[in-house]
Amino acid sequence: MTAAMLRSRSRLRVAGGMMWISHVFISTASCWRLRTVCQLALQRVPVGHNDRKERARVMDATVLLVMDVQRGIVERLAEDPGYLERLSAAVTAARAAGIPVVYVTIGFRPGHPEISARNRTFSAIAASSGFAEGTPATEIHPAVAPCPGDLVVTKRRVSAFTGSDLDVLLRSLGAGTLVLSGIATSGVVLSTLRQAADLDYRLVVLADACLDADPEVHRVLTEKVFPRQADVRTVAEWTAQ
Repeated sequence: MTAAMLRSRSRLRVAGGMMWISHVFISTASCWRLRTVCQLALQRVPVGHNDRKERARVMDATVLLVMDVQRGIVERLAEDPGYLERLSAAVTAARAAGIPVVYVTIGFRPGHPEISARNRTFSAIAASSGFAEGTPATEIHPAVAPCPGDLVVTKRRVSAFTGSDLDVLLRSLGAGTLVLSGIATSGVVLSTLRQAADLDYRLVVLADACLDADPEVHRVLTEKVFPRQADVRTVAEWTAQ
């Protein structure tokens, strides 16, 4: 039997707008296929207000960053006897609340090929063969060691973002707020805060979960500089939320 030619004008309502099928000639077989497509399209549920709120909530997760708390750094700078205990309390509270904990470490391949001779700070590290991956200095301090489910990234410069896959990881986690902790306040914390602010993250700095070799620099940063771009809190204040 020859295919019957049909003239059809239809209007479909689908999420996101209207779709018109106007003055189209189709065969009987094609008509049935079109009918199936139309039925499926009409079954689509529009995205409502609650759906948008849920999507925004999922894409606004909080993530705790524990940065550069490694043996080779803690042994040189951690003169505050209560520091690791406070940081451990923040990590424990984050896990209990279901907040992802991401450890950021500094490390280099054997021979330090990632370090340019033009970089004054890091060329000194290369000259001393410091922080080569797999050496004791790069290990996360056991007082705040990662647990199953925690995440670890390795960076190659001061900022937690530089040379690491942190940005990709945070996007996958749906992060909108970063809680910063680590050593040193004038190093990784400052550099990461600046870059994260430029990337439009909301920021919280745990002042007493950060540490610096110079207490006065730490004070100025946490009291005068960081509050311009972040909420600055103590561990006790943050865990009490």
